[in-house]
Amino acid sequence: MSTDSARELETPALTLGSFVREAAGLFALPGLALERRSLLAEPRGSGECVLVLPGFGADDRSTWILRRYLSEIGYTAKGWGLGRNGGNVEETLDRVLERVDRLSKRHEGRLSLVGWSLGGYLAREAARDRPERIRRVVTFGSPVIGGPKYTTAGSLAARFDWDLDAIERAVALRKQTPLRVPVTAIYTRRDGVVNWRACIDDEGGGPIEHHEVDATHLGLGFSPDVYRIVARVLARPEAAD
Repeated sequence: MSTDSARELETPALTLGSFVREAAGLFALPGLALERRSLLAEPRGSGECVLVLPGFGADDRSTWILRRYLSEIGYTAKGWGLGRNGGNVEETLDRVLERVDRLSKRHEGRLSLVGWSLGGYLAREAARDRPERIRRVVTFGSPVIGGPKYTTAGSLAARFDWDLDAIERAVALRKQTPLRVPVTAIYTRRDGVVNWRACIDDEGGGPIEHHEVDATHLGLGFSPDVYRIVARVLARPEAAD
């Protein structure tokens, strides 16, 4: 990595100011109510299964509003059912894959995955391991470069006994197995939790597209713009990929 790239990929500072700005992102919630009618007019599903994965430290309660919206526009939206996302990627990914296998068999087809922050990274890696069971992935605010190294969680490395450099190498190593499932990555330059540059997928040639929105990291989960992108991407015909 060049000096300029390394400088751009610094760990975001965990400050009182960044905390206040992120908390202000929750003011996006009223926007969902104001734009409810237009959001419900987005392309509809036909009962397809969508598995929604929460971010680090969160559980299914954090994605309830998104899942309710997806249900209202015609999808069978499922929480991941694994409690709080504790950040152990290797162990958690195995459990996500088990959940994917069960849902795919139950619904007799491929499912879509939507993930917020670390949940998006897990969704993306599940698709790498189970391309035959997953039709597409949508992530928002998800660090696909460096693991926690370029997130505010990186400042907690000592507490969790994380070797950030080793994790970064492990993330890069997984990329030796190409992604074959379409991925839509949503990011925001106002992200105070994840360095937004770490959300830009660096896997050249893969079926990956990026969308920038105006939100904070916490606000991504309640952003009408994010919900519109999710609805439109999920509605794409599978054959178009």
